[in-house]
Amino acid sequence: MRTAGRAVLVSAVGAGLIAAAAAGIAAEDAEQALLARAQAIFKPLPADAGTPERPITPERVELGRALFFETRVSTDGRQSCAACHNPFFYGGDALPQSVGNGGRELPRNVPTVFNTALQFAQHYGGNRVDVEEQAVKALTSGLAYGNKDYAEAEKRLRALPYREMFEKAFPGQAEPVNVENWGLAIGAYERVLMTPAPFDKYLQGDTSAIGEQAKRGLDTFMNVGCAGCHSGALVGGGMFQKFGITADYWTATGSKEHPVLKGRDKGRFHDTQDEADAYMFKVQQLRNVAVTPPYFHDGSVAELGDAVRVMGKLQLGRDLSDGEVRDIVAFLETLTGEVPANFAQVPVLPVAPYRK
Repeated sequence: MRTAGRAVLVSAVGAGLIAAAAAGIAAEDAEQALLARAQAIFKPLPADAGTPERPITPERVELGRALFFETRVSTDGRQSCAACHNPFFYGGDALPQSVGNGGRELPRNVPTVFNTALQFAQHYGGNRVDVEEQAVKALTSGLAYGNKDYAEAEKRLRALPYREMFEKAFPGQAEPVNVENWGLAIGAYERVLMTPAPFDKYLQGDTSAIGEQAKRGLDTFMNVGCAGCHSGALVGGGMFQKFGITADYWTATGSKEHPVLKGRDKGRFHDTQDEADAYMFKVQQLRNVAVTPPYFHDGSVAELGDAVRVMGKLQLGRDLSDGEVRDIVAFLETLTGEVPANFAQVPVLPVAPYRK
């Protein structure tokens, strides 16, 4: 009897061990399957966003960093790239709508400058090809630097002691201090403002880099359709999409009309005047989204969880559960990287007074 009892016990223990091993294998298989799906949809951030057409050199980055924080090229002596994209708020400014030249309110929320050079176009309506064009055209924007033309902007720029830095960054040019090189230098600086995050380590195969709730959120993010638009290295930033597929967006966001836009923000339509582009916006990257509130083109939603609910409703026609929202937010938090060191510390600029 004792021998039989021992046999039964050994058999039960063996079965339990086999079951536990099988469960462990199944869990590992599920872990690897989730990773494989994620790797097929998303990509790790590259080290920088340099291209053969837009090369990065130390001299251009150094100059571009100084120009990014330079205010004296603006007509009010207060505007710079950093006036809206500042180190305190992860490359944004935490305002629903930013404040521009002369204290005028911009009609749209300012997104983070981090990783932005990897997007397929700049601005919500995609009316700038790249960060270089954006930097140049900001010089004559009435809401940004406010110069009446590029000649006025170059006059202001040449009055500042940057010539030696321009000559090093653009050697061999007869007159390197010009608006084109302004754009190339600032662009080179923005192209190194990358923020690798825990999710990048996960995509590279380290499944311990993100927690279990974040993995559930990642799974939900892919399953419900978020990744249909938010994919790639930036988890977005690669296409246009209508905001408000299932209903007018303002019914969920509480967005108001804006005088600069003469009514509702119709997205890309304001640039193209094509009704087919009405309410089409660039899909925003989700890198650092957990630390760059408020949300949407007009900063109309303050909390990330609420923004997730709005997107589920307006874009997917789904009422996400509280648990799904919490899990998705946990996943989005894994997209937060460190503020780049050459952005966190503000440079000391060349000494010169502002001239009207």
